[in-house]
Amino acid sequence: MKHKIAAQLYTVRDLLEKDFIGVLKELKEMGYAGVEMAGLYGHDPKEIAAALKELGLSVAGMHVGLDRLSNELPAVLDEAELFGTKHLVMPYVLEEDRTEEYYVSLKAELNELAVVLKKDGYTISYHNHDFEFHKEIDGKVVLEYLLEPSADNLLHAELDVYWVTKAGRDVLEFLSPLAGRVPTLHMKDMAAGEEGSFAEVGTGVIDFEPVLRWGEENGVQWYIIEQDVCPGNPLDSLRVSIGNLQGMMDRM
Repeated sequence: MKHKIAAQLYTVRDLLEKDFIGVLKELKEMGYAGVEMAGLYGHDPKEIAAALKELGLSVAGMHVGLDRLSNELPAVLDEAELFGTKHLVMPYVLEEDRTEEYYVSLKAELNELAVVLKKDGYTISYHNHDFEFHKEIDGKVVLEYLLEPSADNLLHAELDVYWVTKAGRDVLEFLSPLAGRVPTLHMKDMAAGEEGSFAEVGTGVIDFEPVLRWGEENGVQWYIIEQDVCPGNPLDSLRVSIGNLQGMMDRM
């Protein structure tokens, strides 16, 4: 399983502008097998791809906004080819867009793209937060509506276990109907206490071992560690998280 652990580069976003390749080297030294892209921060994609190849780091996926998927798809696919990934992930919906009409059109548009890209082996996933649990469409919360496991819905899930927990839902219960539809999982812990702030994996209240077991039984390809806000240097947080996640894997 350890060869499936990746770091979401959004965690180290403030460090990437100055020294993208240096950050990649540190992640490799920590034991990360891959990274998930979240922008290039002004760097040449060919330079970054060459560094990844030299370091032996895989790309677990790319976070790509709907605007780029809709208006710059050839460039997005060129980047995906360069980085050697087939997983494209829509990461966020702006607050002003969180209407029933938008989500209905979003599901349709992403499915249209998924149909076109499926023949070349690409998947399109949706990365959740907790706001998708605060509105319903057709009697389902928005995230259940978007990810409905039906034959005509090609949208995959990049489920974030922190945000599912933050919304008051049981992670395994939510994952259960999505077998085979979760190529990547976001591993993010929640600190104890009322506020439930972000924490290094293995230091908070989320039980990750059942999630790992489910992932191994149901087709998860990458376990991606992310921490939106870190108490100090985010590389220190990523070091703690991978050490704890590897320890869990050793115990399984």
